[in-house]
Amino acid sequence: MSHPVIDAIEQRISANFFDAARPLSDAQIEALTALATRAPTAYNLQNWRFIAVRTAEAKARLRAVAWNQPKVTDAAVVFIVCGVLADPATLAQRLQPSVEAGLMPAGMVQTWVDAARGQYLEQPQSRRDEAIRTASLGAATLMLAAQGMGLATGPMTGFDPQGVAREFALRPDEVPAILVAVGHAAPGNWPQKPRRPLAEVLDFA
Repeated sequence: MSHPVIDAIEQRISANFFDAARPLSDAQIEALTALATRAPTAYNLQNWRFIAVRTAEAKARLRAVAWNQPKVTDAAVVFIVCGVLADPATLAQRLQPSVEAGLMPAGMVQTWVDAARGQYLEQPQSRRDEAIRTASLGAATLMLAAQGMGLATGPMTGFDPQGVAREFALRPDEVPAILVAVGHAAPGNWPQKPRRPLAEVLDFA
């Protein structure tokens, strides 16, 4: 089976080596982010933020709190993908464009707001879990978007969350979930590594 999306999934690699001489334009970074925000979020909360670290000064600060990994400075851009603690108070505003577009009845908004309140209010673990899920979905979509644009990506969990929050002035409700290095691949990257057999990871119920 061949399809551009399937091909992107099958061909994606986790790159460690990037061509530091090939930058991305702001327009390319914006296009990647716009595609990443097509990922789903609970209640359409869109509770994420993408910080595109692209200047030499900002990359140096990030590398210092990301285990000194060279790809932080070699990649054209490193996205700090943040999930924002789920806040039902933001939901009505986030849903208004869907109402105006005729995608959902106006009366449904309050139903969703009430459901979100029940799930998140006074539920700190649920709010944080949702932030991590949101950031993860956004990061995965970002990586596939980059693959579709002929770029390489390297997801990174090797960083100090408190250090990232300090260096990039994150708000108390923002959780730096993952870093995603993006750019043009340099020689030396491994192909996609073999995966465990389906029999070990798939059950039918």
